[in-house]
Amino acid sequence: MSKSLDIHRSPYASFSGPNLGYIMEMYELFRSSPESVDAELVEMFNKYGAPEMVVETSEQSSKVGITDPNELGKVLSAYKLLDAIRTYGHLAANIYPLNDVPKDSSRLELSYYGLSEDDLRKMPANLFFNVVPDNVENGLSAVHYLKSLYTGKIAFEFAHIIDEEERNWIQNQVETGQVSVNLSSDDKKILLERLTKIEGFEKYIHRTFVGAKRFSIEGLDTLVVFLDELIRRSEEEKTNKVLIGMAHRGRLNVLTHILNKPYEMMFAQFANISEEPFLPADGSVETTRGWFGDVKYHMGASYKGETGMNRFLAYNPSHLEVVNAVVTGQTRAAQEVTGKSGLPTQDMNAAYAVLIHGDAAFPGQGIVPETFNYSRVPGFKTGGSIHIIANNMIGFTTEQIDSRSTHYSSDPAKGFEVPVLHVNADCPESVIATAAFAFEYRKKFGKDIVIDLIGYRRYGHNEMDEPLVTNPIMYHDVHKHSTVRELYGNTLVAENILSESEVDEVDSRVYKEMQSAHDVVRAYSESKEKKAVSNTAPEEVLAGYPVLETGVEENALLTMNNELLAYPEEFSVFNRLIKILKRREEPFIGKGKIDWAHAETLAFGSILQDGNPIRLTGQDVQRGTFAHRHLVLHDEKTGNTHTPLHHISGSKASFSAHNSPLSEAAIVGYEFGYNLEDQEALTIWEAQYGDFSNMAQVMFDQFVSSSHAKWGQKSGLVLLLPHAYEGQGPEHSSARLERYLQLSAENNWTVANLSSSANYFHILRRQAKMLGKDSMRPLVIVTPKSLLRHPLVGADVGDLTEGSFQTVLEQPGTGNTPEKVERILFASGKMAIDLAEQVKDGEGFDHLHIVRVEQLYPFPTEKIENIVSRYPKAKDLIWVQEEPKNMGSWSFANPYMNEIAGKKKVSYIGRDHRSSPSEGDGGSHAIEQKRIINLALNRK
Repeated sequence: MSKSLDIHRSPYASFSGPNLGYIMEMYELFRSSPESVDAELVEMFNKYGAPEMVVETSEQSSKVGITDPNELGKVLSAYKLLDAIRTYGHLAANIYPLNDVPKDSSRLELSYYGLSEDDLRKMPANLFFNVVPDNVENGLSAVHYLKSLYTGKIAFEFAHIIDEEERNWIQNQVETGQVSVNLSSDDKKILLERLTKIEGFEKYIHRTFVGAKRFSIEGLDTLVVFLDELIRRSEEEKTNKVLIGMAHRGRLNVLTHILNKPYEMMFAQFANISEEPFLPADGSVETTRGWFGDVKYHMGASYKGETGMNRFLAYNPSHLEVVNAVVTGQTRAAQEVTGKSGLPTQDMNAAYAVLIHGDAAFPGQGIVPETFNYSRVPGFKTGGSIHIIANNMIGFTTEQIDSRSTHYSSDPAKGFEVPVLHVNADCPESVIATAAFAFEYRKKFGKDIVIDLIGYRRYGHNEMDEPLVTNPIMYHDVHKHSTVRELYGNTLVAENILSESEVDEVDSRVYKEMQSAHDVVRAYSESKEKKAVSNTAPEEVLAGYPVLETGVEENALLTMNNELLAYPEEFSVFNRLIKILKRREEPFIGKGKIDWAHAETLAFGSILQDGNPIRLTGQDVQRGTFAHRHLVLHDEKTGNTHTPLHHISGSKASFSAHNSPLSEAAIVGYEFGYNLEDQEALTIWEAQYGDFSNMAQVMFDQFVSSSHAKWGQKSGLVLLLPHAYEGQGPEHSSARLERYLQLSAENNWTVANLSSSANYFHILRRQAKMLGKDSMRPLVIVTPKSLLRHPLVGADVGDLTEGSFQTVLEQPGTGNTPEKVERILFASGKMAIDLAEQVKDGEGFDHLHIVRVEQLYPFPTEKIENIVSRYPKAKDLIWVQEEPKNMGSWSFANPYMNEIAGKKKVSYIGRDHRSSPSEGDGGSHAIEQKRIINLALNRK
């Protein structure tokens, strides 16, 4: 069969001589008076534009001419029919195993276009193909040929793709028979055995561990076959790593047959004994588990085979689609080399992501389009993910009519111009063909692709459900439907490749293999005394962070600062900005303070010099929401960019700052994944405003705060959440600090509300020094807004050259006469600075001492106890905050403070209980803020 068809042939190529002359004459009439031209010609002119002269090849010149202008309409109708087959053939395709969805072939019928078979027979095949496929003799056989390709067990949607090269390539692949496989008899036998193991694993668990949840793959067994083909091709291409994200449906089967977890390990989990004794001795399979654990169908694993390629299945909660973002972030990290100054070097062929979706979740969960949206954005692209919709035509008990508004569950993907292939999951050879196509498409175009693997669900949502209660019509069909193993076995019998008894023998052999593995587990279980599983966090986690010296020598800071302010001669920095940045020279000559952004940049530079790469993302992070950062400068004349941190001496690692799409959940998940994969990288996500992080709450709950305890996955992700009450209303005041504190336990992360740029410098450096260590943990900082340039927040150079991060700061000028101190105020962040502005040098405030609690979790109990002990006459320990009483840090700090207080009184000053974080207007805010400050500072 020919492999080089010209698949986008213009209909004008069908005409020559007087016929072409007639068409050109009609086009001229169309330009002046379109209503005078036949409707079919109008449609052609609108679609294809002006007719062009075509130079005939020897092959083309032999075609039959059309001399009767009345026949031109027939030719145009034939073109429309063939285009319709390509565009709408999927609606008539045989892609539903249960055959329970009506097919629509109306636009594929000859009568729809006013054509007869005789009309088409008169048309030579080379009217429609430059290189005619084998066995295609005329227009009629051309129609049959295209129908065989576009309405079979694989259906194609690609007309929505704008890029013509892509469309042509896809069409050429389809119409030259590339999207197919030709398996040998031996290959078919191997495929049958694979299907038998996939099904046999599920059947053995169903019979042996009755009632146990496993979220069976049955009905979509060929998902494993699809992954097999991807793995095979990836190994041939010497890919370093394939990363898979999926929900619970079919996960245990994928763990067993793609990640190669031995049957013994899987059966041990069902028998409630440790799987560790059954890990392969060669170390090829690795799993992790946190001290608190998770259910078996949320767990992941990695496998490294003989070729050296790594396969990884991500750990995932029951939030079905959220892992997609995590896996794509891991993929980016696996593609990047970060050991040199400048931007990382990315090899998009080194790794790729396979994302397995549910058919109800794909159109239903918003994180899916978020993930597609960044798939070709420079800071986030990975060269394309291969998406598989594990489509069992139902969501829990909800059928399609209640699940979505679109025809296919895959339809949302078309808005992102990615091809969609639908494939019948009961046809394993077609499934292999789509996997091969997906792999080759990604390799060629570096884009996402969606495979809609259409099957069914053999049982209920879990194996204890009875689906006939809610979905009787579907499940009567399912119960009558043969499994894909049975169907393929029958095919091999019909092809005389195997006999029925040989097919049965394969089934018996697989069952015995399962039984033998289970016997090993039972024997082990009986020989060992069961031990209680400890749910206690490891000592290295509970011990917390050590005190680390994080100062940097003054000469090193000065040299770096000068380099950061040196720009290429030909680069024109915006005039007003260069004046602002020039002020960063002043602290080094004793004339000013190092503000927040300046301290951050110096911290970043020193971390790069220590050898840790840095990745910073979020909305507008290059400039900073509050125009404070300016890590990436723009030439005001050319628009070219310059990143000063790429040009400091002694840098040993890459630096990247990427403005992100307007998404929170997906980007936080992405950055969490990036840091999981590259644990030496200081990975930072900044919210535009802290309250925007609400949109990523599932990531904080399910991954950032708990992945170590559940799955043994460590992360050092940094979250920067702008937070402070400044009269901007409910949406731009609170980062919802209370939510992060509520999730705090077992040293799972650090939560800080800082009031010092020096402390910010030191906490960033401490975080970087702990990356890759067993005690590494995420860092949550609610960052300032108006305080970014506040002199009381700024640092002297000496504050950065020595010392370390301070969990508690004492306000200078207060508490100098301990016997006079009656009350000790505890505050964080902007509230602490508001108090400091009022007390100034402390004159007139001998009755109080102010303690700035910089780190809220782990709570600095010991340091606060030591401070309180110095003021024996203090009667009141007062927590002062600007947030409402039911928000902020008060509820979290109160138990700690009462434990510290002894007989002293612990009380609260701040806003009252509120359902909304803050007032809606600046005037009301100012009144309330003044009330809080006066109550805190005045004597009773």
